[in-house]
Amino acid sequence: MTSPIRFATASLLAASLAFGFAACKPIDKDAKKEGKADTAAGNDDIAKSTGLKTEKEQASYMVGMSVGKSLEPIKDEVDVDTLVKAMKTVISGGEPLLNDEQAQQVAQAFDKRLQAKQQEEQAKQMAERAAQAEKNASEGKAFLAANAGKEGVKTTESGLQYQVLTEGKGPKPTAEDMVKVHYKGELLDGTQFDSSHERGEPAVFALQQVAPGWAEGVQLMPVGSKYKLWIPSELGYGETGTPGGPIPPNATLVFEVELLDIVKPDAKQE
Repeated sequence: MTSPIRFATASLLAASLAFGFAACKPIDKDAKKEGKADTAAGNDDIAKSTGLKTEKEQASYMVGMSVGKSLEPIKDEVDVDTLVKAMKTVISGGEPLLNDEQAQQVAQAFDKRLQAKQQEEQAKQMAERAAQAEKNASEGKAFLAANAGKEGVKTTESGLQYQVLTEGKGPKPTAEDMVKVHYKGELLDGTQFDSSHERGEPAVFALQQVAPGWAEGVQLMPVGSKYKLWIPSELGYGETGTPGGPIPPNATLVFEVELLDIVKPDAKQE
């Protein structure tokens, strides 16, 4: 794990260097003739909108923002007043309360504490995700068992369930085809996680590149059809879901899919 202290120091150094390079940029001759460089005009605009009147104030605020952003992940672990006190002491050439050896000892202990806290948080998240996965699997099985008996719902050998909303008269795609579709996807509780309608245009997919249940369902559809699909988790995103995304582990998915066309390879960009 990278120490937040070292990360913050690197961010501060990068910001300082960036400012230094900008400050050292030669002013072009035309700007000199006019008596004001473009960068100076830009700083005047900033001064008017922010109240930071001098370049020094603006640069100082920029560096402060950079340090603040780098420390934000550990904001609960530092006392800002003490931090500012230390910075002022060092910048002014004063004698810090900690010598180098003591600072290194504190840094090592701080790093260990952050690592322990991170591991604790990761363990908590894993436990919560495992509990969620178990709950979703149980609820999905119960839902599909009940849904299978509803009028118009058919279940394939794989466990995919579908209902014909509109039956088209065109050809059916194969597993090797690309298709143009309008669709929306929801979780069992009605939470919508994706929709081509909201994006304002149909989507084009290669059936080999989508979830197995989705690919199987679309292959049942003649062009011009609209089906409702209920996809068991094992035919969707399984135990992982979409980490950091909208689909939780072991989620049963609900799609309404309208098959608009089978797309030829040379037409997929049209």
